[in-house]
Amino acid sequence: MHITLTELRYLIALDKERHFGRAARRAFVSQPTLSVAVKKLESELGVTVFERSRGEARVTPIGRRIIEQAYRVLGEVSSLEAVAEQGRDELKGPLRLGVIYTVGPYLLPHLIPRLREATPDMPLVIEENFTGTLTQQLRNNELDAVIVAMPYDVPGLSTWALYDESFVVVMPQNHPWTARDEIDANDLAGEDLLLLGPGHCFRDQVLDICAECRDAERDRQTQAGSSLETIRHMVASGLGITVLPRSSIPGLSEESRLLETRPFAGESPTRRIAVAWRKSFPRPRAITALREAVMRCEPGGVRLLTDATASNLEDEIALEG
Repeated sequence: MHITLTELRYLIALDKERHFGRAARRAFVSQPTLSVAVKKLESELGVTVFERSRGEARVTPIGRRIIEQAYRVLGEVSSLEAVAEQGRDELKGPLRLGVIYTVGPYLLPHLIPRLREATPDMPLVIEENFTGTLTQQLRNNELDAVIVAMPYDVPGLSTWALYDESFVVVMPQNHPWTARDEIDANDLAGEDLLLLGPGHCFRDQVLDICAECRDAERDRQTQAGSSLETIRHMVASGLGITVLPRSSIPGLSEESRLLETRPFAGESPTRRIAVAWRKSFPRPRAITALREAVMRCEPGGVRLLTDATASNLEDEIALEG
C-alpha cells in the first residue's frame, strides 16, 4: 500500500467542500487530478470514503474515521516540519492565526504593523471565524494560535490573557436614553436590542448582562446582524439599540454623528481576550512575539494585561510538551 501526503490533503479538501469542483480549487489542482487521486486512495484502502452524486461527495461512516486519521497524520507532519523550522528560527515562516469575528476588525489593524516591525519574517495567515470552528482548526493543526474571548478551557490547549475591555450601550442620536449619563443593564430587556446571530460568543456575553434579556428575546422577534459593523449600521438607521465592545467604538465612520454611546451603571460588564495555542506547539517564541506585539498595540478602550511570568512562557511550553 502506498499513500501519499498529497492524496491525504486532497481527501481533506474534499471533506471540507463536499464538492469535487470546489475541493479542486481549494487544493489548486484540476478536478480530474483530484478525482483520480481520491479514487486511487480508495482503491489502495479497499473502501469507499465518499459517495458521489453529480460532483457532490458525501462521507461514508468508514470514510469519516479515515478522514479523522488523515487530519492526525497531516498534523504530525506539520509538527515535524515545525520542529525542523524551530531548529533554524522560530520567528521565521508564517504563523497561522485565528481570530474571532468580534476582535479581528479592531485588533488586527493595530497588531499587524507592530508584528511586521518586530518579526518581518513571520507573516500572518489569518482566519476569522466562530470560537468553535477556530478551536477545531487549532486542534487539527490547521492553525497555530487563536485569539478568543475567555473563559476558554479546552484540553490540550494553553491560554495567555491579552487584555480586558468594557461594554458600552450604543443608541440612535434621538433615543430617550441620551438624556441619561449611564444605563442600567436590566433596562435592556425593554428595548429593541440588536444582537449578533447564534454562534457568536459575544451574543451570549451580551445576553448574560441582563437576566431578563434571554426571556425577552424568546418572546419577540429579535433583529440579528452578521457582524458588529452591520449592527452598528442598523442602530444608526434607527432600528434599535445594541451593546458593543469598547474597542469597536473609536474611529467610527461618518455615520457616528447619528450614534450616542453610554456606559453601564455600576461595575461595567467586560470581556477578557486571550491567545490560545496547542501545548505541543514547537514555536514558543512565536507566541511570545505575538503577545508582545499586542502589548504594543493601543486598541481603543482596552486594558492591556501585563504578566510577570511572561519571560517563563517558553520554559512552560517546553515542560508541557
